[in-house]
Amino acid sequence: MDDQQKILIQLAHAKMPFGKYEGYYLIDLPEYYVVWYRTKGFPNGTLGKQLELVYELKLNGLEELVRNIRKKFAKPS
Repeated sequence: MDDQQKILIQLAHAKMPFGKYEGYYLIDLPEYYVVWYRTKGFPNGTLGKQLELVYELKLNGLEELVRNIRKKFAKPS
């Protein structure tokens, strides 16, 4: 498995750690919220990189790709 695949798998399981949408999968955040972060500036670190990727995926209509990855690589409960 290459690094890009690992990044997508991690993104598929990443959740918003704070705020109004705490606990939501990043890919399931409302588009307007991700766009707001784009204009405000993404946070530093991993979360910011993941939100930036979510923005690009939503911009190109590829959210379902990440949702399918989450289903395929479901973490055991």
